[in-house]
Amino acid sequence: MSALRRFTDRLRRTSLWQRLALLLFPALLLVTGIELWMTRHDALAAANAAYDRSLLGALKSIDANISTASGGLSVELPYTMFEFFELTASGQVFFRVATSDGLVELGSADLPAPPVEPPMGVPAFYDATYFGEAVRLAAYRRDLDRAPAGSTGRSVLIQVGESTRSRQEFTRRFVRSAALRDGLILAMLLCGTALALAAALRPLSRLAREVQARTPDDLTRIAETDLPAEVRPLVAAVNQQMARTQELVAQQRQFLDDASHQLRTHLTTLQMQADYARREDDPAQVRAALDALGAEIGRATRSAQQLLALGRSDTVAVAPAAFDTAELLREVAVDLLPLARAKRIDLGIHAPSPDLQAVGDRGLLREALSNLVANAIAYTPAAGTITLFAAGDAAGWSLNVEDDGPGLSEDERATLGQRFRRGTRADQGGFGLGLAIVRSIAQRHRGDLRLEARGAGPGLHAIIWWPRPAG
Repeated sequence: MSALRRFTDRLRRTSLWQRLALLLFPALLLVTGIELWMTRHDALAAANAAYDRSLLGALKSIDANISTASGGLSVELPYTMFEFFELTASGQVFFRVATSDGLVELGSADLPAPPVEPPMGVPAFYDATYFGEAVRLAAYRRDLDRAPAGSTGRSVLIQVGESTRSRQEFTRRFVRSAALRDGLILAMLLCGTALALAAALRPLSRLAREVQARTPDDLTRIAETDLPAEVRPLVAAVNQQMARTQELVAQQRQFLDDASHQLRTHLTTLQMQADYARREDDPAQVRAALDALGAEIGRATRSAQQLLALGRSDTVAVAPAAFDTAELLREVAVDLLPLARAKRIDLGIHAPSPDLQAVGDRGLLREALSNLVANAIAYTPAAGTITLFAAGDAAGWSLNVEDDGPGLSEDERATLGQRFRRGTRADQGGFGLGLAIVRSIAQRHRGDLRLEARGAGPGLHAIIWWPRPAG
């Protein structure tokens, strides 16, 4: 298992060329080895089939020359055939003729017997060792016309054997020729595979050169033409990611432009008020300038805090976890209660059922809800009413803020939530970032910010909605 793990780790670190070589070359070697083993097996079977015919011919010749006419058992050996047989066998030839009782026996008496007694009238072939040499034998058993004198055996066993050297030499030559042929074919396969891989990977090499030649700020799409079908999904995914990156870069660039403009305005105002205070001799005018300077510092601080919150909502990683919605509503209401009391606003909560648990980034959602409530307090008239509540269903969850303020027109509800976009009723202290922060956090949860008219009477119903996680 550890060797397999090491091989897998090495395979992950190699190039595509090396990976294909590590996978294909052993497989080709294995197939070639199996093919050679099968070739040797077939060659041995073919050699046995060919040489066994010679054995069978010698066996039949001896059988045809057996006679019991003289009262005994006589065999007239076909010497001419035996000489030819010895030439084809490339070695010595052996024979044995014996009655079933073993009392009459001709030829090599110690020739190895068949491992299983052959059936009557059917030749049997088997391998054995004779005087330390591998031999191939044929055995044949048949009935005699009469038992020879001095014997009670009425059947005779005929055996003919030869050395297997000629067979082994034939098999070696055959396997050697097959190995040379298969080696040549293997080399041709490897060369052909290498050429085919080079041709198949050429578009990838061209793609790599094109990407390496790009400037760091070049996020244009990669052309998918002339690419293999298997690579196109990868290129499409890269193009999609580059489009997202391009959109994010454009968004961040716009954010930096707007933020620098916003902060530059505050700094310019602060510089003008400080210069005015230095030029004035009247203590009352100096104090008024300092009061204006303090108010502008407060607005600049608020603007910087919102800009940082907006940047954080865009970049911080979302960490979803289960949380109690009722507890979140209470925390936000308690934090902003002093602002509401200053305007004599009735800030209330419709607590959801105790078991309403939602899944999301609690810290980001708390910041979004705080911005919604702060906006509602800012634009709801004195002695007004603001209500917080949460809801959930099979599709997702929502945090809701409802007020009885002046509300928004349909066009304003469609456009508010964009960065630095302010409503017509916004006072001079607003920056158009509060709803943008809320929308950004909702979108990071794959949800959205919905601004709707209040169901009963004037006012606004703001909803942070996000879906349940997949799976």
